[in-house]
Amino acid sequence: MSVPLGERRGMLRGVVDLLSGRLPRFVFGASVGPMVPVFHFHDERHADLEPKFHYLVDNGYRTLNADELADVAAGRRKPGDREIALCFDDAWSTVWTDASPLLTRAGLTAIVYAIPGRISDADKCRPTGVDAADDPAASPFMTWPELRAMSSAGSIDVQSHTWSHAMMFTSAEAVDFVQPEFERQPLLNRPVLSSKPRLRLVEPTELGAPLYEQRSRMSDGRQVAMPDEVHQACVATVRDGGGPAFFARPDWRATLHVLVVRHRGRGRVETDDEHRRAIEDELDRARTELNGRMGTQAVRHVCLPWGVSGQITAAALARLGFASAVANRWRGTFAVKPGDDPFWLKRLPSRYIFRLPGRKRRSVQAPALRSSTPQ
Repeated sequence: MSVPLGERRGMLRGVVDLLSGRLPRFVFGASVGPMVPVFHFHDERHADLEPKFHYLVDNGYRTLNADELADVAAGRRKPGDREIALCFDDAWSTVWTDASPLLTRAGLTAIVYAIPGRISDADKCRPTGVDAADDPAASPFMTWPELRAMSSAGSIDVQSHTWSHAMMFTSAEAVDFVQPEFERQPLLNRPVLSSKPRLRLVEPTELGAPLYEQRSRMSDGRQVAMPDEVHQACVATVRDGGGPAFFARPDWRATLHVLVVRHRGRGRVETDDEHRRAIEDELDRARTELNGRMGTQAVRHVCLPWGVSGQITAAALARLGFASAVANRWRGTFAVKPGDDPFWLKRLPSRYIFRLPGRKRRSVQAPALRSSTPQ
């Protein structure tokens, strides 16, 4: 099964989004109209954040939380003049070190969609304004004390980004193998091999590990689990063949393919019931952990990784009593407006903040042909 176009990212999706009229009219110089623009951020530093926050403050914009956004979609709240929402996905450490002091100074708030399966504990919060990358041992994500501190200060609304933000294998046909450049693969795009009893990812050190077709855990695709022995056999072959030097051999790919083909018929496809329960576990486990760790019952909303959802996830959201979900599908404008399906709310990348009406609004230009879907 190939990955559906609706789950892909990159330039092709950017072209489709532009030509299909999904970008709000304010992007092209018009007014905002009866909707709430919602902007998403990821791992952004002070230099990128400060001018965006300054633009919002200078032009009198007010930020909404997740409950207020859901109320807009449900028609319980009329979109106010110059109301927006700011969303930080993944809860990277830079939300604490860089965004936190800027949000406080600007009097703005943000929604942080956290991944509890990737958050670690700590004795205390790190100093703000310090680059976490300077300490290789430091977590790339916010810690539990940092999340609690920002939540208690009122600068963030903590919501769910699922338990593990998992990318899973959905085929037994190897499409590639882990090579030295895999180290540059974004951390959250690395496939999850298992989530219990602990989260196990395909690591850059596992040179030669087979990579199969991948889809989000929250998609309608079913996971295919290959025997661990084929994984270990490929890794051992590369290790014994010289490590990185193995990939200089002209037959390296064929050598590894032979090992995978030998086990092809042993890939196990999860059942429909296992698929449904795995999705429900990702949703419910994250909500329970976040509410427990934060000491609240406020986690009622979720941002689905890469904006990917499906029929099974949508049904699970309703069954589990979630109030809203950020997800993408072909129809609909990248903003939140009355009448929107609460389980398919949409957003824009933060680069479009400067297209909001206001002083020093940037001139209309053709948007970069990049996907506007959440990552």
